[in-house]
This record gives sequence, structure tokens and C-alpha cells, in this order.
Amino acid sequence: MITEDRAIHNKALEIGIDDKVFTIDAFLEKITSEYSDLLDYNVLSIKKEYFGNIHLNDDFFDDLKEDYINFAKWFNSKSDEMAYLCRTEYEKIVAFLYLKIEDEYEPYTDIIPTFSRMKRLKIGTFRVTLNGFKIGERFLKIIFDNALNLSVEEIYVTIFPKRFEQKRLIYLLEDFGFRYHGIKESVSGKEDVYTREFSRKVSIDSPKTTYPFISNNARKFIVPIYNQYHTELFPDSILRTESPLDFIENEPHRNAISKIYISRSINRDLKSGDIIIFYRTGGYYKGVVTTLGIVENVHTSIKNCRHFIELCRKRSVFSNEELIQQWDLKPYNRPFVVNFLYSYSFPKKLT
Repeated sequence: MITEDRAIHNKALEIGIDDKVFTIDAFLEKITSEYSDLLDYNVLSIKKEYFGNIHLNDDFFDDLKEDYINFAKWFNSKSDEMAYLCRTEYEKIVAFLYLKIEDEYEPYTDIIPTFSRMKRLKIGTFRVTLNGFKIGERFLKIIFDNALNLSVEEIYVTIFPKRFEQKRLIYLLEDFGFRYHGIKESVSGKEDVYTREFSRKVSIDSPKTTYPFISNNARKFIVPIYNQYHTELFPDSILRTESPLDFIENEPHRNAISKIYISRSINRDLKSGDIIIFYRTGGYYKGVVTTLGIVENVHTSIKNCRHFIELCRKRSVFSNEELIQQWDLKPYNRPFVVNFLYSYSFPKKLT
């Protein structure tokens, strides 16, 4: 079943058939991962570009120009500012993100109820038209990284909830802790306002809602990851000895914040909120600590190989054939699966 009804997804989880119920995005991820030969183009990685170098006549912006009366004027006024965007190899824009820092003196007379005074990061434009590649989660990682670097106290976004893609964006934001605040009134109409507190509070039971923060009291585990899989899973943790050109094309497992780790460790009692510290194997200059992750949940009672593939397929660097090999590698010690959030890449890798 493919549905955007959250109640149906929750019920499927309760009765243990959530592997057979998909959102549209999740189903497209499945198809993209399992049948990549069906694609007749490559989706390139996200890059920063000046507004002045971006063509406003690209049909990607048609809906935005329809929704916002002064969108073209606003867009042209930003010519010296930068945005994040993603294109296909044919230069077609498929995703766009613009961020704006606002200080405690920013006026919010058009937002009801009005905001209190604090330093904020505004998500000015956030749109993804291509699904199945987890670009939305990749953009969220960029948003949270910027919020950390700028030391903001809150993040907010305004959305017209009239298009289906905008409603899916709201679901994604809510998964990561954004909550409805009120409305913004403008010449283009009324927009819904969603905010995300960005204090150092941590939820152990629901780490997505306080991502990317971690608890000082959480248990820590060091886990190895082979070098051939490392940067595939953690593109922000690329080493100086690797070429970024080898990681240009988008893959769902590269973009996702929610990822999986396959393990055969004797210690299988990881719990939500635990911290996993990834150690890249590979010898001198490659054997380094690079990345922090936050455990969401762990699957240790895996019924069979098919169940194992279903748990791993959407967010794993492995193909189906490689997953079968992983399952059969040690029949006396079957693997288990850790769902975790990709939280932080160390700026200087620790040997």
C-alpha cells in the first residue's frame, strides 16, 4: 500500500506490517535503490550558487511565482546572495534552498502570534520536486548545520499548505521537531508558520525531534566501518585523500539523515539516544574517527533474509545481492540492524 495517511502508517507499525506500507517518497526510494537502471539521467550533488547565476525562467520556479505575487522581484533582489540547489545532468533544477539569518531586532508584525526577540534562522525557500533521493533530508542537514554554526535559538519556515508537495514537506519538518506556531499575513495570502526550538535540549525517546543535539549522559559506542563504505554513507566526512568527484551523483543513502548500520557485535543492547562513534578502518591516515550518530532503534529479532533486506534496503550502501551475502556470511552469527541519525562530522579527523 502507498499512502500519505499518517494514521494508516501508525496502525501498520502497531500490527507489524509497516514494511508493506509506503509513503510516496519511501516507495520511490525503494524503486530508485532496487531499479536504478530505470533512470535515464543522473541527479548531481547539492551546490551553493549565487542567485544571480540561477535562471528564474526555469520551470522549477513556476509554482513559486504563482504562489508569491512578488517572487520574481524578491528573487532578483537577492542576486548577490547564495542558495543551495540541485540539478540533473541536463541542468534542470530539482531542489532549491535559501536560508536567512535574523537577529533579535527583526520585526515580525506580519506573524500572528508574534515572535519573541531572539536570534533565528529563517528557511526562506525550501522546495524539492524530485523524490526518491532523500534530498529533503540532505537539505535539513544543511539547515541544522547552519543553525549550529550561527548559534541561533530558533529555526522557522512559512508555508502555503495548498500543494501536495508542501504537505509532504510539513510531514518531514514535523518528524524533525518543527511545530505549528501560527500564520503569516502577506500580499500573497496567509501562510502557516512552523518553528523549531534550537536549544540544547535532548529527547532520548525521540531523538529526531531534538536532532542534532546529543546528551552528555548518553552511552557511547565505538563502531568500525570499512573504508570502501565510509564516504558513501557519510559524504560530509570525506577524507583529504579522497576525491569529491567520486561522490558527485546523489544516492538516497548519501543524502539521508536517518541511516542504518549492520553489525554482528556481541553487544546488541543499544537503545534510543545512545551515541555511536564511527571509526573508519584502513590503516595509517585512513584509520580515523570521523562521525557521530544517534541511535533511533535496533532490530535484533530478524526473521529471515527477506526481512533483513526489507529493513536495510532503503538506507543502506549495499545492493540486494550484497545484503544477501551479509546475511549468509556467518549463519551462526546473523547480523542485526541499527537505525541511527547522522549527526556530526568531525572537522579534523581523529586518529
